Amino acid sequence: MLFHSSIRQELTRTFGATLVVLVTVVMTMTLIRTLGEASRGTFNPSDVMIIMGYVVLSDMPTILSMCLFIAVLTVLNRMFRDSEMVIWFGSGRGLTALLKPLFRFAWPILVVIFTLAFFILPWSFGRIEDLRDKYEKRGDVARIQPGQFQESANGDRVFFIEKDASDLQAGSNVFIATKEQGKETITSARSGHLEVIGADRFLVLENGQRLEKTKGNANVSVSVFKSYGAKVGTDDASARSYIPTATKTTLELLQVRTPKHLAELAWRAGVTLAAFNFIILGLALAGVNPRIGRAANIGFAFMAFILYFNFLSLGKTWIEGGQIPMGVFVVALHGSAFLLATVLLLKRNNAWTWRKAHQ
Repeated sequence: MLFHSSIRQELTRTFGATLVVLVTVVMTMTLIRTLGEASRGTFNPSDVMIIMGYVVLSDMPTILSMCLFIAVLTVLNRMFRDSEMVIWFGSGRGLTALLKPLFRFAWPILVVIFTLAFFILPWSFGRIEDLRDKYEKRGDVARIQPGQFQESANGDRVFFIEKDASDLQAGSNVFIATKEQGKETITSARSGHLEVIGADRFLVLENGQRLEKTKGNANVSVSVFKSYGAKVGTDDASARSYIPTATKTTLELLQVRTPKHLAELAWRAGVTLAAFNFIILGLALAGVNPRIGRAANIGFAFMAFILYFNFLSLGKTWIEGGQIPMGVFVVALHGSAFLLATVLLLKRNNAWTWRKAHQ
């Protein structure tokens, strides 16, 4: 039908424009947050753009759900405002007849949301954790930044060095503070360079001094050296030991049904079910009332969206704590939302009122 085709075309344009705006906003906020984490040493500053991409990808199910909801509301409100719905109603069709073109437009988006939530989202979170873990396990040499105090991977050393611009493997004004096996040592030298001896890497210091103090002993020994070698730690290539629930695949969650795994499954399923319910809810809430302003329905719809996703997050916490079973929560939240949206839609479609109900 020509009318259905025009609705789907307008929905596509509105959805695309909304998606561009929301992705831009999310990318900007993510970039600011990631830069802050990189400045605190959580991520490698050179990986900021990669991490930002993974974070935005993991947020795409929520973004797509919101874009779908806004597109449905915006297009239908415009049709009410321009009296196109009067023509639709005058042809003998009701609001429920719009469900078919809406779902014909939305079903590919629902499939994408389902795929992202159950398959891409854990992969994206896993890549973020891998980058975080790799940066935390970097070797002592990689941690050294010119003109900055840096802690070693195991936390028992603090380094300071001014690198020579002409030689990346050498530096001047080297300072190393070490605390291990009940001894505290402070080593300083005018210069130093890296050498590989066998399978180990050493920082060879030249023209310096070493102060050593044993715990429980007030005496401090001082030694001066022309050359001194200090072994430096290398990159830890071991696999990531900490595996957050969000990084596990859907199959892994289904195989071991712990409360945390069930809570994650409820979240992933909830994002898709919420997007489905938002189509019906958007149709039920669409309309323009000149007495209360054009933004009234939009404002109420946004409150419903925020409330829905807050309940999703709250339910995840409840399931993790064992306060409510997963099945009960999914049916209660999404079933109630579907029932409420359906009742509102039928009420408007059939012009139900309290007076008619009591007659």
